Amino acid sequence: MFTDSERFAFDTRRHHAFATTGNAYDASQCDDAISTGDTLIVLAEQVVAVAMTWPFAVTAEAGKLHSVAPPRKGETLADIARLLHVTTADFEHAAELARCLGFSLDPNLVPLLPA
Repeated sequence: MFTDSERFAFDTRRHHAFATTGNAYDASQCDDAISTGDTLIVLAEQVVAVAMTWPFAVTAEAGKLHSVAPPRKGETLADIARLLHVTTADFEHAAELARCLGFSLDPNLVPLLPA
């Protein structure tokens, strides 16, 4: 028999799909159903992104969304996540989804992500 902590020992992920990155950006600013760290998907533009005040793409294509600046020397994914008020798991999940969809990842993030 599982205890409550064992039964619910998982993280949920919310995905939001949009027709354009412009729609994704606008929705992330005003739709209360979208929370910081949620995953944004725009299949038509080959973009996967992380929602926040300034939603950013983890893919090489960003469209109307932001891109992550090149990391400084010695900067880790955890450092960048902390600065953007998201988690490393948010980055990693979005990147894994992008890989599964066959989308190219942002070259600035590739060295920081797990293989």
